[in-house]
Amino acid sequence: MSEQGILGDELGELQRRLTILKIGLLLVVGLVTLRLWHLQIREGPYYRDLSQTNLTRSIVLEPARGLIYDRNGVLLANNVPSFSLYVTLEDVKDREDLTRKLMKLVRLDEVRLRKKLSERSTKLVQRKVKDRLTLREAALIESHRLDLPGVMIQAESQRNFPTGLTASHVVGYVGEVSADQLEQAEYVDLHQGSIVGQYGVENTYDRFLRGRAGQKLIEADALGHEKRTVSVEKPRAGDDLYLTIDLRLQKLAEDLLGDEAGAIVALDPKTGEVLALASRPAFDPNVLSRELTAKQWEEVVQHEGRPLTNRATQGQYPPGSTFKIAMAAAALETKTVEPSTQIRCAGGYQFGRRFYRDWKAGGHGLMDVTQALVQSCDVFFYTAGQRMGIDTIASYAKLFGLGSPTGIELPSERLGIVPSTDWKQKVRGEQWLPGETISASIGQGFVTVTPIQMASLTATVANNGVPVRPRLVRAVMDRATGRVMELPSMPLNRLNIKPETLAIIRNALADVVTEGTAKSAHSSLVAIAGKTGTAQAASLRLGTEKNIPKKFRDHAWFISYAPVEAPRIAVTILVEHMGHGGSAAAPLAKQMIEAFVKLTPYEPRVVQSGSEAGPILTTLRMQDPP
Repeated sequence: MSEQGILGDELGELQRRLTILKIGLLLVVGLVTLRLWHLQIREGPYYRDLSQTNLTRSIVLEPARGLIYDRNGVLLANNVPSFSLYVTLEDVKDREDLTRKLMKLVRLDEVRLRKKLSERSTKLVQRKVKDRLTLREAALIESHRLDLPGVMIQAESQRNFPTGLTASHVVGYVGEVSADQLEQAEYVDLHQGSIVGQYGVENTYDRFLRGRAGQKLIEADALGHEKRTVSVEKPRAGDDLYLTIDLRLQKLAEDLLGDEAGAIVALDPKTGEVLALASRPAFDPNVLSRELTAKQWEEVVQHEGRPLTNRATQGQYPPGSTFKIAMAAAALETKTVEPSTQIRCAGGYQFGRRFYRDWKAGGHGLMDVTQALVQSCDVFFYTAGQRMGIDTIASYAKLFGLGSPTGIELPSERLGIVPSTDWKQKVRGEQWLPGETISASIGQGFVTVTPIQMASLTATVANNGVPVRPRLVRAVMDRATGRVMELPSMPLNRLNIKPETLAIIRNALADVVTEGTAKSAHSSLVAIAGKTGTAQAASLRLGTEKNIPKKFRDHAWFISYAPVEAPRIAVTILVEHMGHGGSAAAPLAKQMIEAFVKLTPYEPRVVQSGSEAGPILTTLRMQDPP
């Protein structure tokens, strides 16, 4: 073949190859075009949605709650590290599938989980599904992270109560903010999953304790998983509280009540500071601060001992003979009786067809107002009460603060009842009966009070007629600046009662312990004044005290203060269904007062700065006993 022919063949082969290459290139361009059409036109909305979710998102960083101390710097509430499980609902395409997966990995209440995952939101909001995860649970979640869209583990601090049941009604417990609370103005800046105080000072001072949440901006992928951190605004820890209670007295009060239902309140009559406020049965705030199932919560609420009732501020009881203090003041101030007036007690009081018995079957003989208080003579006060009438009695009872809130910083304080003609007409639509005045004169019938009210009344008498509002918080410290805001005592207006009247009552209360119905409260360590009370819990009389079922037995009262010459503590004891105040309640008050006296007197002492080891306060502090 000639050279020209060879060149022609090679040129033809080259053209053929170029043609094949062109066709290949056209096919590639066509396939790319088809793929681009598929991605941009047909699947465009899907990928556009994915790209939009791959955005910068905001994650709430929960703050640590402020710490709570007793008056001596002992921790009552602190925080411990923990893990919480969150789900961003918008990242979850199949909630049923996620529910099944989470149930396999973590112990969860299925009903509650489904409820939280069914909630809808217009924003990218993280829903707290479970707190207090164990380390094992957190590790399991993280190891299956790619199969759990929208799921995130976050390290947070959880509330802890080192003293357990002790002071639980004072300190309270915390819990997740409810849907109803989120509708209230004070919780407007919070979100689902925020922890707030639900009881006790945790609730009352929540705005100080809760702190302010922080924020972390992250870049997340289409499944909601964090890719990188953009910025962090740290949360602000809550402020610290310094309470007035002394944990040593608090523990003693609760130990004295033991397994019996009741309340003990100890106040400083000069300042109103609550040194102890015990209520039994108690509850464990560490348990209630966790998420409980509906069944678990129902068991707590329906417990026959009603542990969630703070008997000191919410228990309403007939005051029995402790009410005679207000009665004596009313009788003397209205000149219904003079200090020297004597009334004969022959064991009862006849009114119409009914005979009202005195607690002493044989009677007390001739009694003046001092002796009537010392011996707790019912007939004397039956007579004085009938002469005064219920409305006069009510006005003086209210003067001492009965029927009104004391203002103590605890939620849902009850008022008790101070009956009057208007009260009965308004509440019952009935006229007041004269015989009802006789029962009210010894603190029975419609009259009811709370232990904190009786403690306040006692402190007022001890303080020569100057009432002081009971208070539980001495100071609040700003964690960010270290600045301490001390909360002063709040003395109220002096009672419109003559000093001579109060002097008669105070002298009588001192004699109650030395020679009257409360000899069991007599102490060789300190002079104690007080008044016993035995409050009828039920009108049914089934026989002697021994064969009456306990739930029908009388309540035992004792209100007291000491030292007599210069009172520094006022103690109120109420023990349910334990019978006579002189035998069941007075000895407990004696132990409380003696324990207080054994603590050295208040002395100025500078407490060194610290964190959880003690309060940053320059304050008056009780020293350890020798």
